[in-house]
Amino acid sequence: MKLLEGKNVIITGASRGIGMGIAQAFAEHGANVAFTYSSSEAPALQLERELSAIGVKAKAYKSNAASFEQSEELITKVLKDFGGIDVLINNAGITKDNLLMRMGEADFDTVIEINLKSVFNMTKAVQRTMLKQRKGSIINMSSVVGVKGNAGQANYAASKAGMIGFTKSVALELGSRNIRCNAIAPGFIETEMTDKLDEKVVQGWRDGIPLKRGGKPEDVANACLFLASDLSGYITGQVLNVDGGMLT
Repeated sequence: MKLLEGKNVIITGASRGIGMGIAQAFAEHGANVAFTYSSSEAPALQLERELSAIGVKAKAYKSNAASFEQSEELITKVLKDFGGIDVLINNAGITKDNLLMRMGEADFDTVIEINLKSVFNMTKAVQRTMLKQRKGSIINMSSVVGVKGNAGQANYAASKAGMIGFTKSVALELGSRNIRCNAIAPGFIETEMTDKLDEKVVQGWRDGIPLKRGGKPEDVANACLFLASDLSGYITGQVLNVDGGMLT
């Protein structure tokens, strides 16, 4: 059974990693996928071709979700190209890790702008359409770091914790119009970024997880699939940890 047959989805930051995994899973379940990238044009266009080959409509857009103007322009383009928007996944994000004593103001501001303000921008831009439709699902990609904090990631943790507060507030505001808003908090997810880390360090993280393994992008994608589909029709304002039991 295809859970998202005919639905139109926007995913920010989907040219690699978790975002790419979500786009692939959604297309396999029948969703038409609009997704953004910032600089990785070649991988984005390759993903567009792969998704189209599955038999759904797919299109890559170069857009900066941290820009309110570009976010509004993106929604206008997607509505013109796809005819509607059923699901928004705010996935775009960066890290600029450092201890607080060494963290520059620009590194703090940039992470907040890209990780958190982008969620405001995209949600604000899409809500008019969802309100008119009287339906929609918004999924915000937070992190276990936003729940418990992490040394050396004060900026990242603040952005992801802010995302949780934003999620719960939007759920309260838009619930009466059948628009749901939830957050996912991934733990240690193995992607091409973690492939560059020392194997001993990675294994140390795995050993500290109850399931004794890192997560895969498809683990997060499956959680998104559930929250985007009608199977979660009575779930809103929640944070779903996808962490192998890390926060247990």
